[in-house]
Amino acid sequence: MAGDDMPWVVMAVALPFAGMLLALPLGRHAHRLAWAVLPSGLAVSVLLVVQVWRGGETVAYAIGGFAPPLGIALRADGLSALLVLTTALVVCATGLFALAEFRPPSAEREARASVLFWPLLFALWGALNAAFLGGDLFNLYVALELLTLAAVPLVSLEGKPETFAAALRYLLFALLGSVLYLVGVALLYGAYGTLDIALLAGAARSEPAAWAAGALMTAGLLAKTALFPLHLWLPPAHAGAPAAASAVLSGLVVKASFYLLVRLWFDALPAVAHPEAATLLAALGTAAILFGSVLALRQERLKLAVAYSTMAQLGYLFLMFPLTGGPTEAQPWSAGAWNGGILHAISHAFAKSAMFLAAGLILEAVGHDRIAGLGGIGRALPMTVFAFGLAGLSLMGLPPSGGFIAKWLLVTTALASGQWWWAVPMLAGGLLAAGYVFRVLNPALAGADEPVALRRPVPRRRQAIPLVLALLSVLLGLLPLGPYRLLWVGRPTAAEEGLG
Repeated sequence: MAGDDMPWVVMAVALPFAGMLLALPLGRHAHRLAWAVLPSGLAVSVLLVVQVWRGGETVAYAIGGFAPPLGIALRADGLSALLVLTTALVVCATGLFALAEFRPPSAEREARASVLFWPLLFALWGALNAAFLGGDLFNLYVALELLTLAAVPLVSLEGKPETFAAALRYLLFALLGSVLYLVGVALLYGAYGTLDIALLAGAARSEPAAWAAGALMTAGLLAKTALFPLHLWLPPAHAGAPAAASAVLSGLVVKASFYLLVRLWFDALPAVAHPEAATLLAALGTAAILFGSVLALRQERLKLAVAYSTMAQLGYLFLMFPLTGGPTEAQPWSAGAWNGGILHAISHAFAKSAMFLAAGLILEAVGHDRIAGLGGIGRALPMTVFAFGLAGLSLMGLPPSGGFIAKWLLVTTALASGQWWWAVPMLAGGLLAAGYVFRVLNPALAGADEPVALRRPVPRRRQAIPLVLALLSVLLGLLPLGPYRLLWVGRPTAAEEGLG
């Protein structure tokens, strides 16, 4: 492990939290801080990726100079570094988008939202980075709690009764997940005397205490990820939040708990995982793909359709568990499942953030988001509708998008491993995704009897932000294999041999 270079891994966590602390006393002028924190955080994430890439190994930093198990270590391998960079890109884009909305309050703007948005956004950013870089299961719990404390107020930021109800439901599910996760952490510490992921991997054995801990922690993380049937909180929370908040909630926040599931079963408890558990996770993922897609097709509001789409797209992530062959098995097809699952998580982050920002612009421009009432909006907001369609291209899994490469890897892995039945819901999900995307695009691109009357003009610079995010989701599918080798840094070499 590398640890003597500049500790960018620490800066990635400390900088957003420093921004939060500075934003609180600034109050109504906190938006000015975004011009310093957003580019600085993005630069730190790029430098962290470069450091991991050049070193070719996990970058570790012991807080206070005390190594585990006495101390706490932050670790950045290829996967966590890429997720930190993805987080920075999405947060910077949504932050720039929000500058026009969350400024000092005017006569028609509520003060509370403008004051609270920026410290909450910076706190959420810091908590996400802490979750991606933490090397200790208890500190990952702390990061998840900080994430909840930042995410729940963002849902109810507009102060509407329905958003308060959605935020309360979100909080209840999050607290349930936290309790289950914490009980599992206590069982692991009682059984093995450590919670450091690297040390726990060598100590944990397939025995009742580890099984119970793994099951409890998995159930808690599934509640936070909103995997079917624990999805009830997600659609109203994501659809009711402001567009900038919806973008980070749907694109990033739910990925943190999924990431912890990956760390738990592939890194902390590889000897405890069983094929039956992987099959169960994939079955729930299959149900999420099908039910979420059908529910998205039935929605009358644009933001609700996009929210149910998030539920469906999350299901693909859980198909990687059985397709990798298991955490302890090195199969020729394991690399395809690993890379496909992670690439889908990153591509979805860009695409879904773009869709929510585009939906927010449409709502802002016409005053509603009823799909049936969006006829001709494509002529009034061509860049916004194009961004929505481009992001939908990735969700459908059409070439040359990142979503296509991700789903192609997962489908071919299912066929190569003899588990063809997992390919069926993936292909069906792509068709259903096409249905709910074109259900929006059809009226938006159709001609209208009269020109659409916009309630307020939307500057092109704001329309360009979701377009850039949508382009990123597509460009992921055009990259050569070289950059994807970063995903293998810190992983077993079998993954590199599988795609080499």
